[in-house]
Amino acid sequence: MADRVPTWEEVARDYGGFLYSVAYRLAGNQDDAQDLVQEALIRVRRGLERYEPGSLEGWLARIVTNVFLDEVRRRRRRPADALPDDPGRVLPPTPGADEASQQLSTEVQVALASIPEEFRVPVVLCDVADQSYEHIATTLGVPVGTVRSRIHRGRRLLRTALTEEEAR
Repeated sequence: MADRVPTWEEVARDYGGFLYSVAYRLAGNQDDAQDLVQEALIRVRRGLERYEPGSLEGWLARIVTNVFLDEVRRRRRRPADALPDDPGRVLPPTPGADEASQQLSTEVQVALASIPEEFRVPVVLCDVADQSYEHIATTLGVPVGTVRSRIHRGRRLLRTALTEEEAR
């Protein structure tokens, strides 16, 4: 598939788990991750005709990251009130997380969600999506040195959060 442009159906089928894994690590919960994947797949459909064969996973990771960052910005502009605690209005839980989301333990996910997005995004792109520092820098629009420092600091914050979780 590296020398041709895949169809949208191939992307959805073959890379859906990858997209979900990145989205789950960024968002920190199943519902938001599913929403991010849906929006990312819509953007993939719109942008597939402009895709030039190369690093498909890198392109997809960039799209889902941009969707996540757009959502974070949107939420800052229009904060939403929480739904009332009325059990009749709560939807039943979704089935178990995609197998990709089970690769990291719950403790790691909680710790990852606790670090600021400025550090979480580069750590997820590097350690979950396996993207190069250069690609992450392009995705985030920052210098490579900034990516390196954010990954270093993000990993340190993650280690601290995991250590604090173990102490409890």
